[in-house]
Amino acid sequence: MTVTFSTPVSGEKPFPRVSFPPEQAALLLDFDGTLVDIAPTPESVVVPPGLRETLLKLRERCGGALAVVSGRPIEQIDHFLPGVPTAVAGEHGVAIRRHPGGPVERTELPEVPKAWLDEADALVSEFPGASVERKRVGFVLHYRGNPAAEAPLKEAAQRWLKQKAGFELQAAKMAWEIRPAGVDKGHAVVALLERPPFAGRKPIFVGDDVTDMDGVRAARAANGVGFLIPDDFPTAQSFRDWLSHYAETV
Repeated sequence: MTVTFSTPVSGEKPFPRVSFPPEQAALLLDFDGTLVDIAPTPESVVVPPGLRETLLKLRERCGGALAVVSGRPIEQIDHFLPGVPTAVAGEHGVAIRRHPGGPVERTELPEVPKAWLDEADALVSEFPGASVERKRVGFVLHYRGNPAAEAPLKEAAQRWLKQKAGFELQAAKMAWEIRPAGVDKGHAVVALLERPPFAGRKPIFVGDDVTDMDGVRAARAANGVGFLIPDDFPTAQSFRDWLSHYAETV
């Protein structure tokens, strides 16, 4: 898929311009660091003014083919963007809801040992500002609030993974995520593109972290485009500028 570059709304670094309009596209977008700026804690993110309106306009133009593909649980996306995306893939594709109010499809995966969670709670208590984010499958060790916790948290996670197969350690922004192996955002992109309203469209996947590279590769393999912040857009704000501009593309 050919990608050219045009002048950004902000007047900064040129940003990508895809060669097809929203009417042919399927938008598959990460949430944290992409649609919203990274915040000190997962609960404190702020949805920027105008984002909801831009996404609703794009959803209409792309025939409903708008999805959020996030590491967060689906209910958290519903909280921050109620009634906006048609589909949500949560927990890196472990859970997929294809339509608002529809059933949630879940991949059968092993449960995290309770001993790991107990030890994680005890460990972060030694580093004020660090925290444990629980998910239905897996959990995240955040050290943004205390960078000194990075190495001890990683060491503990690596030790846990030696105790039980079926899990992997994924680096994220100021965090370590322990999650089931074999399911990622690329899996979510492929699954969403199999059915309407996404089937037959050219995917546009945008993310900001190493966990998004699987989605980028899957979108490109499906004759679409995949972008990464800051490689293709310097900031989440510049991507939102582009998104607003793309919503007006003829």
